[in-house]
Amino acid sequence: MKEQKKYKWSKLDNASKIFPSTMNARDTKVFRLSCFLKDEVDKRILEEAIEPTLQSFPIYRSVLRRGVFWYYLEESDLMPMVEEEHLSLCAPLYLKESRDLLFRVLYYKNRISVEIFHALSDGAGAIWFFETLLFHYLTKRYADFFTEDFLTLLPKAAISQKMDDSFEKTYDKTSAVKGEKPSPKKRRKVYRFKGTKVEENRTKLIEGTMSTKRILALAHEYNTTMTIFLTSLYFYVILQERPQKMSHHEIVLQVPVNLRPFFASSTARNFFAAMNIVLEPKEMEWTLEDIIKTVELQFQREMSLPHIKEHVDHLMALEKNPLARLIPLPLKDLTLKIANAIKDRAITSSISNVGRISMHKEFRPFIEKFSVYVSARRPQIVLCSYEDQLVTSFTSPFHDTELQRLFFSFLTDKGIDVIISGNL
Repeated sequence: MKEQKKYKWSKLDNASKIFPSTMNARDTKVFRLSCFLKDEVDKRILEEAIEPTLQSFPIYRSVLRRGVFWYYLEESDLMPMVEEEHLSLCAPLYLKESRDLLFRVLYYKNRISVEIFHALSDGAGAIWFFETLLFHYLTKRYADFFTEDFLTLLPKAAISQKMDDSFEKTYDKTSAVKGEKPSPKKRRKVYRFKGTKVEENRTKLIEGTMSTKRILALAHEYNTTMTIFLTSLYFYVILQERPQKMSHHEIVLQVPVNLRPFFASSTARNFFAAMNIVLEPKEMEWTLEDIIKTVELQFQREMSLPHIKEHVDHLMALEKNPLARLIPLPLKDLTLKIANAIKDRAITSSISNVGRISMHKEFRPFIEKFSVYVSARRPQIVLCSYEDQLVTSFTSPFHDTELQRLFFSFLTDKGIDVIISGNL
């Protein structure tokens, strides 16, 4: 009788636990990273690049399993198939009835894409994986150009560090118990987008590509950073788009924060927190300068190390509550869905800057740009940059594109050249 192979398993990190319970056909909890190359993709070479990449990131060989109390990751022998794009953007990856990998590798003409289920990793961790995949692809694709030992792939961390559950490692039970809870604040109604949704749960994508240097210069004219400027601009155009009858509603933007720099983490798994930036209604009309000031103050408060540490410890304390741990998984699923729906009603949209994507300078002749975007249950923005190309990706479940038009029109009126592209 053949002995059945035993596979290693690992529990989901704190941020990952919500995704399997709350994903659905509209909001698949899948995000995509794309690299646009100067030449068409060679499928065979892309397939060859996967194996060495997975050796550096073994967590990507995992499948998601259901336990009695929690979901967990289990290692597998599966290998991803390289496929030409044929599914809708950010199509579901996790299906309860099947045991599949939590990412897919796609190509179309000169574009390589990786789609990832959020329970596996966040944007910062996935970019690291994607950069490694592209390193192996480009050095194989242009082997005549990159002679032996011309380039080396520097391991930013050991495999054990990439596998870390950084939420668990940074958790301080004492801090979570003693931490002061903020006094409850009376909240107004929150403005939420409505409209006619795109058929078949498809996601509408509109991207604007522009000069990073020009956007930085414009942000400096307003004496602020690029992230704060674009977040403030998003508030500004939402105010213009918001119906007058909802002028008493506050606008809340959710902004993910990469926690790795705060805690010296090198994990390739999820390690982020989400802060809510609020724009409250007021008697006088908000100017962009006014918005920038209030956004800056909230960024400073929310991104201070003590505040972030308290927030992470609080989340971990909820996870480790003995009662919560003993609730069976089906009941947890229901509870998390309800809690997520309630929380969702308090958010207008989100904006995420995944930052600068770094590749060896020798790859510049072969790479045009990168983009990152997510499945959307509401309009939201993801920003990323490579060299002097800043790509602002709007995804939305709605047909209407007035919000996107206002955003990019403001920039073009300021002299910024914006190249618009989309999928519908």
